[in-house]
Amino acid sequence: MAAKKKSKTKAKKNKTSTGKATVRKKAAGKKMAAAKKTATQAKTAIKKKHAAARPPVSLLQPAAPAAPPGTERIGIVTHYYSHLSVAIVQLETGSLRVGEFIHIEGHTSDFAQPVGSMEIDHVHVNEARPGQSFGVCVKERAREHDVVFKAKL
Repeated sequence: MAAKKKSKTKAKKNKTSTGKATVRKKAAGKKMAAAKKTATQAKTAIKKKHAAARPPVSLLQPAAPAAPPGTERIGIVTHYYSHLSVAIVQLETGSLRVGEFIHIEGHTSDFAQPVGSMEIDHVHVNEARPGQSFGVCVKERAREHDVVFKAKL
């Protein structure tokens, strides 16, 4: 009989102790949730405060490089093959012929040269029209998004 009493008291102790632990966990969870809510609200308030002081996004973006005097923008460099020293240029406006003078300008690039040879789909051409992509041999390194200008004569 004594053994039965001990097991009943142990069972009662386990029930009460697990019940208290559950209550403690729930209370701690509620406190954590409340702390998270206040932290989130504080972050939101800070963001709103700083958003009012910021200039519009359009003012934060860097302006496109201005055309050097005596030139007009005709396209951009879309790719550069360093082992060939060839820049792939997407022609936006105007046309470009072999022998004309171009100026390539970018974040780290700034050089001018005459167009020696041009290729479209591995075929030599003498002229490129707007909308076409062509390869041109360059004397210095060009990078993607560099702007290509044509000298006005």
